[in-house]
Amino acid sequence: MNAPLTLITGGAGFIGTNLAKRLLAREQPVRILDSLTRAGSERNLAWLADHRGDALEFVRADVRDYAAVAQAMEGVAHVVHLAAQVAVTSSLLEPRTDFEVNALGTLNVLEAARACRQPPSLLFTSTNKVYGALPDISLQADGSRYLPAGPPLREHGISEDRPLDFHSPYGCSKGSGDQYVLDYARSFDLHTVVLRMSCIYGPHQNGNEDQGWVAHFMRCALESRAITIYGDGMQVRDLLFVEDLVDAFERARARIDTIAGRAFNIGGGPVNAVGVLELLELIEQLTDTDLHVTFDDWRVGDQRYYVSDTRRFGSATGWSPQTGVRDGLAALRDWLQQAGPARDLYVPRASLAAHS
Repeated sequence: MNAPLTLITGGAGFIGTNLAKRLLAREQPVRILDSLTRAGSERNLAWLADHRGDALEFVRADVRDYAAVAQAMEGVAHVVHLAAQVAVTSSLLEPRTDFEVNALGTLNVLEAARACRQPPSLLFTSTNKVYGALPDISLQADGSRYLPAGPPLREHGISEDRPLDFHSPYGCSKGSGDQYVLDYARSFDLHTVVLRMSCIYGPHQNGNEDQGWVAHFMRCALESRAITIYGDGMQVRDLLFVEDLVDAFERARARIDTIAGRAFNIGGGPVNAVGVLELLELIEQLTDTDLHVTFDDWRVGDQRYYVSDTRRFGSATGWSPQTGVRDGLAALRDWLQQAGPARDLYVPRASLAAHS
């Protein structure tokens, strides 16, 4: 019996590459749909082709192209929808493009899935930005980081009970996709799940200061480049190593029948929460460097504190993060050293199978 086919939109990106690697290593066929517009995506795709290319199909297309998405959906058992415009800053410069990719693109994926004779299950990666800037959370300084004044938030983080408050065009477009995915479970009985992600990091991440900032910081340290911090550096995020996220994907897929139509917060949780200044100090230790850091104004929609309460997903699936921040950063450092400068990109080999 043939293994079920997984479609990964945006599959040549950071998270998609790690998911595809896991599936292909288990001899599960993967079809990637990606426009290859993000720096590093061609290198990621070539790496997958060189390592596990026999079970890999590639469709070069944009999620805004419904016909291409519908064709790529043929014969698919499960979809992981990662394709997105990923930066708040870019959404402020080009709100229409941000909407078309994140909102319309997600609707295209949902409609293509719904049109299938046997609709596939679907997992959508949303964002903590659907909760807005969280200005009502009372914070206090604790050393070089902020902490919530109330014990419940300190202990567990922010749960799915938090009201939605889309902030910035990016928050609106991803939030729109988030709600469409949930409603397609309710209105059309599709098996869809939303994961609202915090800060994901790890190998194959070609980050910059707007998105993928952990990898950006690490690369700056390795290449002796200056870093700009927006705000005071005391803001806190919970970091989740990408292999732990892939574990979450697999657990969600395995339990899709029981968790369909639900949204879950996914991140490293309180145990993996770090302030930006603390993170920079840890990177200095791991790279044996002294970073040059400058500061600039806060940016639109910046959250002073965001830590995921992952108990709901853990209760539903048995998942919990397994990788501590120091170990995860060391793995990222090692990959960046091996990968070399981000400008050293190369085109996927011609022998990579194409879906037609």
